[in-house]
Amino acid sequence: MLRRIRISLAVAFFLLLTMLFLDFTGTFHKYFAWIAKIQFIPAVLAVNGLIVIILLLLTFLFGRVYCSIICPLGVWQDLVSWFSKHRKKVKHKPFHYSQSLTWLRVAFLIVFVVLLAAGFTQYAGLIEPYSAFGKISSNIFSPVYRLINNVLAFFAEKFNSYAFYSTDVVIKSVSILIISIVTFLFVSILAWQRGRIYCNSICPVGTVLGFVAKFSVFKPAINLKKCNSCGVCARKCKSQCINSKEHKIDYSRCVACFDCMEECSQKAMKYSPKFISNNNSSKFQNTENKEIDVSKRNFLTVSALTVTTAALKAQQNAVDGGLAVIENKKIPKRHTPILPPNSENQKHFYKHCTACQLCITACPNNVLQPTTSIEHFMQPQMQYENGYCRPECVRCTEVCPTQAIKRISVEQKSSLKRGTARWIRENCVVIADGVNCSNCERHCPVGAIARVPLDINDEDSLKIPVVDVERCIGCGACENLCPARPFSAMYVEGIETQRFI
Repeated sequence: MLRRIRISLAVAFFLLLTMLFLDFTGTFHKYFAWIAKIQFIPAVLAVNGLIVIILLLLTFLFGRVYCSIICPLGVWQDLVSWFSKHRKKVKHKPFHYSQSLTWLRVAFLIVFVVLLAAGFTQYAGLIEPYSAFGKISSNIFSPVYRLINNVLAFFAEKFNSYAFYSTDVVIKSVSILIISIVTFLFVSILAWQRGRIYCNSICPVGTVLGFVAKFSVFKPAINLKKCNSCGVCARKCKSQCINSKEHKIDYSRCVACFDCMEECSQKAMKYSPKFISNNNSSKFQNTENKEIDVSKRNFLTVSALTVTTAALKAQQNAVDGGLAVIENKKIPKRHTPILPPNSENQKHFYKHCTACQLCITACPNNVLQPTTSIEHFMQPQMQYENGYCRPECVRCTEVCPTQAIKRISVEQKSSLKRGTARWIRENCVVIADGVNCSNCERHCPVGAIARVPLDINDEDSLKIPVVDVERCIGCGACENLCPARPFSAMYVEGIETQRFI
């Protein structure tokens, strides 16, 4: 019964959190953004003391149920491990007890803390489970999900149905895609071969919660009166933390999956408070791991992987009047990057952002894009070649779990300055082609652009734009809608500290 409850909750949390990264309609973000905010590291970075205390208290009471229910990467490993055991064509080797790699766990935890303290939060996010799963979902699952959606939309249109509609399938960064694929394969192969070894050897959250779980109130226990030392519990334990020969359990690695209780034919495994279990002659002991068993440790050789995802990005060139091909816009070089709305300032944003990329997948206009610079690698910044930051959209501020992007209302966003528009004379079609154009003025949502005569002595001359820098909020409408190619005549320069005007 406990195992079924655990699996039901884990499936619910996993599907809802995954849909936060896949859903491009915004439906799930509106109702289930809180699931990302109860992840352990995001709660710590957001200084959400209540969530952190609840998660630690939950671990103290029931063991590492966070790892087997709430953590998406943990649930994914369980799914891979289950599939490896139940696939008929694959002969799965049973698990066996192994000593804890304590030195490795502590080493990764120290590296993780040092990276956070040094402000390299995006690199710390490479081994943090929620952020790692976010990159996998955003860069692998999301394009596949959108491609399937587009196929369904194509066939639905044939039957005059609009239950589905097409959306852009975009590979935002090849380098980040490669990192996501490597992470996905690394975690999945480890789970296929060794169960929860990633959680108990690399994951910093698992190490922290494992220390608390050693003192948990409710624990799986071995009833010595019923146990016949058959070893089934150890062979089914994904965490490889049950020493059936000595009747010991390493509770720092146990994720409370209850598989051992389900498989025990003697009903010798029991999950109960330790003070009750001790009276029933059950044995609770933590193992001190001093030796490393490497006798059966094998590494899977991965053959060359041919990635064909480049085909997902269809050519987006449009045709003007059926004659001239419209050239795609190119990204201008900005001295200061444009941060997502209500990021406060660069120091705050880069310190708190783990590059989980939830805001990037949530952005309906493809404005938020991951940067490829080494200093801020994988963290989002705004680019306007695909769209602009609409004043009525606050979706990224609603989903950010770490408070790197703080929540804001639609009314507040209309007066939030996150950059300043600049006019590039030589790019403007008025100057280059001698034609009349008012795109930037007409589409500015705050009326920060006016046009003045090119020749001040001739009011009938062509007009050029002038930007009121005090009214401009840096939304990028002028840059995105400017007809000049390949570089817009209007471009937005970021600012160090955002402010309301």
